[in-house]
Amino acid sequence: MLKSEKEEMIKELHEKFSRTTSAVVAEFSKVDVETVTKLRKKFREGNVEYKVIKNTLARRAAQGTSVSVIADDFTGPVALCISYGDVVAPAKILVEFSKDIEDKIKIRTAVVEGRKVDVAGVKALAKLPGLPELRAQLLGVISEPASKLVRTIAAPGSQLARVVQANADKAQG
Repeated sequence: MLKSEKEEMIKELHEKFSRTTSAVVAEFSKVDVETVTKLRKKFREGNVEYKVIKNTLARRAAQGTSVSVIADDFTGPVALCISYGDVVAPAKILVEFSKDIEDKIKIRTAVVEGRKVDVAGVKALAKLPGLPELRAQLLGVISEPASKLVRTIAAPGSQLARVVQANADKAQG
């Protein structure tokens, strides 16, 4: 690889690392192409970027970014799962996917908004609800008082209609 290509790759990685909200370092061993393809598809669906990295270039690119706290873990055959929005997504996808093939995927460490997280922390993070689930929960919390208010306001009117109907039925029968 030419020096100019390396510099371009470092610049590109540095830009990505500076925008990242969370990143998980994972070691993959003896994973077949079909499995990696399925994993990449899951990452795309979760808006997570999956990159097999060149360790020395990634270490240099991480300098001055939040990813620098895990730069020492860029050794051996590793991949980096990067999220720019939902901090839970990379951990959730990796932990869920690795349940079936635990011996082939080994989570090393992660960084979440500038803080280093160990394997236990990544697994705990994977159990948290993701951004879409949190939005749905928040929407439910916000809409519940409004729907209760509508039911409360409508209740006297419907009760009055039932009383009038009962009186009309009584008068006819």
